[in-house]
Amino acid sequence: MGPGGIATIIAAASLFVIAAAVAYAVVRVGRFIDEAKVSLKAFTDDTTPLLTESTRTLELINSPLASFAKITKNVEEVTTKVTDATTGFMDKNGPAVKVAGALISAAQMSKGRKSKKKSD
Repeated sequence: MGPGGIATIIAAASLFVIAAAVAYAVVRVGRFIDEAKVSLKAFTDDTTPLLTESTRTLELINSPLASFAKITKNVEEVTTKVTDATTGFMDKNGPAVKVAGALISAAQMSKGRKSKKKSD
């Protein structure tokens, strides 16, 4: 056997070692993927009930909020109607309201003077 035959045997042995290393790596990666698949399934099985409960909790929270939104809308409508009525009353009876305000102020001032005289 000459130097070419020995080089061929060494090259073939090296190629065999490389092929064995690649095969070992492929087998290890396959096992890793299988373990990842099992872990992902376990994670999914554990989180599905949690997501279901979270969804139910949000539904229970949203139902009172919907009622609160209806109440708020009704209060807004009543406030708008009272504002419109007050504006209409002030537009029609502006001078009368001013006179009534002046009379109320005068009555309060008079009341304040009487209480000062009693305390002296």
